[in-house]
Amino acid sequence: MSQAPTREVARRVFAREFNDASHTFKESEDERAPVYLLLPTGERANRVFLVGTLTEKEDVGEDDEYWRGRIVDPTGTFFVYAGQYQPDAASTLRDLEPPAYVAVVGKPRTYETDDGSVNVSVRPESITAVDSATRDRWVVEAANRTLERVAAFEDESNEYARMAREEYPDLSVDEYRQTALSALEGLDETDELDAEPDLDAPAE
Repeated sequence: MSQAPTREVARRVFAREFNDASHTFKESEDERAPVYLLLPTGERANRVFLVGTLTEKEDVGEDDEYWRGRIVDPTGTFFVYAGQYQPDAASTLRDLEPPAYVAVVGKPRTYETDDGSVNVSVRPESITAVDSATRDRWVVEAANRTLERVAAFEDESNEYARMAREEYPDLSVDEYRQTALSALEGLDETDELDAEPDLDAPAE
């Protein structure tokens, strides 16, 4: 029975874990099947949702505009690239003046360098300017999601955790637990973060 395609959940993930991910896979032979990035904590990600500080932007295109943005969260740096096929995101990057808090929903992209290492970036579906409170709520939610993935990592029924253990034998999920806890500790204690975050990123 065929099913209409649905939008994948946008995973909340910190830059530290995102940049450690290098393995991509499909779950069917269909050429239109989604490509997933395997997160080291044992989850698949076809889309990601991140919030951080846009610290730099640059038009790195040759013939056409192709914008690169550098976005920093408490754990590291995301790179986003937007060109003619992401016109709204490219326009937003063009108009934003760093530093600025931004929320990004997009798809992971991997690129193998000449030396065999893998670089990971985000192809944005949308980029939105946000405030510091939104950024803080995202840090809380990303930390919670990370801790949930770490807690489920040893569950033998977790197929993506099994895959992660095989693909990333040198990575320890405890590092991502510590990263999440450090990100939480770094938040301003005066912020009202007790409520469950309710962020409006599409996550069907």
